[in-house]
Amino acid sequence: MTVTISWHEASARRLERQFLANPAPEGAAVPDLVSAMLGAHAQVLSAAELSIGVRSAGLTRADVRTALWDDRSLVKTHGPRGTVHLLPARELPLWTAALTAVPSAPSPFPADARLTEEQTRQILAAIGDALDGVCLTIDELSEEVVARTGPWAGDLVMPAFQSMWPRWRQVMHRAGQAGALCFGPQRGRKVTYTRPPHIDPLPAQDALRTLVLRYLRAYGPATPAHFAKWLAAPARWAAGLFERLATDAAIEEVVLQGPPAWVAAGDTSFPAPEWKGVRLLPYFDAYVIAAQPRESLFPGEAYRRALAGGQAGNYPVLLVDGVVAGVWHQRRQGRRTTVTVEALGALTARQRRELDEQVGRVGEVLEAAPELVLSQVTVGPHA
Repeated sequence: MTVTISWHEASARRLERQFLANPAPEGAAVPDLVSAMLGAHAQVLSAAELSIGVRSAGLTRADVRTALWDDRSLVKTHGPRGTVHLLPARELPLWTAALTAVPSAPSPFPADARLTEEQTRQILAAIGDALDGVCLTIDELSEEVVARTGPWAGDLVMPAFQSMWPRWRQVMHRAGQAGALCFGPQRGRKVTYTRPPHIDPLPAQDALRTLVLRYLRAYGPATPAHFAKWLAAPARWAAGLFERLATDAAIEEVVLQGPPAWVAAGDTSFPAPEWKGVRLLPYFDAYVIAAQPRESLFPGEAYRRALAGGQAGNYPVLLVDGVVAGVWHQRRQGRRTTVTVEALGALTARQRRELDEQVGRVGEVLEAAPELVLSQVTVGPHA
């Protein structure tokens, strides 16, 4: 018999498995939290630090930075969707194998600016060779790539921020996903890149199977379309992948709402009927990006206010009882940070107390003295 699951049951289990219902105790390992999230979006590093910190009882941004730059138990590189993520270093064999097995989207560039697959192969090899054992700025890396491939790689054909970038940079994210590139420590104000430790990727099909099962454990029930959106993969390819896993009895179908959804085989227990609580989640938090259906996570006015053109993550969100109920913004000045919260409805006395606690936790993670202001958030998305 097919199991029927409500949104609240699915939401409660996801929050529990994300360490959002009950934060991990003090002493929790940073890579373990990042592993449970399936990566922390790190285009803005402070947002990644908050994503990790709010899932624990005692971690701060200093702990995240220690894991990233000192222990090297985290790697900052291009992960799901080609965007910058923090990933556990121990999981790079899984991520590089799975991400390089995802079909590439059609190039958005004009025909005369595109790279052939052979040129892409040369560039990825050149990046890995150039970064082996060193840290280079983007300009230094560009010189090395062109020297190892040819002048064609340096042609300024990519529009970018009112300037033009060299041709080779259109596959820079693929170098990160392939394990040829990751971020290194800052050199003053300049970003540097290096090569992560050499690894032996898993067999591609094994890696894809593992990634789907881990995704469904963290964010299921989910459809192939949900998985494709989270990974920025072709929808038809994702549907075929789920079909093969269903044939192998690795996943099983359940009823959520809308089209049939899937969980890992045997993972059909949803013990908590509903979660009650308040959380502040930063830009592009993993839960906000991955939890579906989106209209259930962003009900009513939240769908208009907290999404940007239907895209999640552009606003930090106030989560109340498992759904988005407002947006927020923090502005730091020296050792203090002002946290402005715009709630879309009235908060109960309990919710107001929990909000105070959450603001305090934001301050702890960012190592700043916080001040809460309940007011309209006037900055735009991703500000």
